[in-house]
Amino acid sequence: MTDTEPIRVVIADDQALVRAGFRLILESEPGLAVVGEADDGAHALAVCAAQDPDVVLMDLRMPEVDGLEATRRLQASHSRAKVLALTTFDTERYVYEALRAGASGFLLKTAPPDRLVAAVRQVHAGEALLAPSITRRLIEDYVRRPGPGPARTAGPLAHLTERETEVLRLVARGLSNAEIAERLFLGETTVKTHINRLLAKLPARDRVQAAIAAYEHGLVRPGDPRED
Repeated sequence: MTDTEPIRVVIADDQALVRAGFRLILESEPGLAVVGEADDGAHALAVCAAQDPDVVLMDLRMPEVDGLEATRRLQASHSRAKVLALTTFDTERYVYEALRAGASGFLLKTAPPDRLVAAVRQVHAGEALLAPSITRRLIEDYVRRPGPGPARTAGPLAHLTERETEVLRLVARGLSNAEIAERLFLGETTVKTHINRLLAKLPARDRVQAAIAAYEHGLVRPGDPRED
């Protein structure tokens, strides 16, 4: 996709009025194009296969094949689409399951229109965790283990360079590329290069999955300060 092409979005929700509202919001913004809609998970998978979208707005609660299962199948198909999980339920269980299924972000349907638009752009760009204050807490709670064990660097983290490990630690703490660049006295382009390399080495689909890996392997501990 070139810089002039719009971000291609598929909306998957079982309520027609919700889909219409999302379409109206997104298509009023420059650089965004809704290329398909679906009313359940199976339909969403078919639309994604046909349209090859960049981002899927995936309602987690749909009949037949729900959004969680659709997200799992989408990831298993090696689709390049990134999933922004949507729900009306601020229930941590759904967030956990969505993140583990491969979702790149999470947003409540009650979020204001500008937040929805920003979330789509952020998920597509892969430059920041959605709502770091919320996502970070949920990731921490999900991977929290009793007792502070030593960092487990024998897994995929062992292949990271010292600088990549440092960048990953800051990504997991919710810092943006600009904040990481300022903290490490690097250019943003250099930070992006480090992130792309560490994502390939882990391997991780995006920053959310990388952050989960950082917590799971003990690189960052629950309760560590964000160091703003």
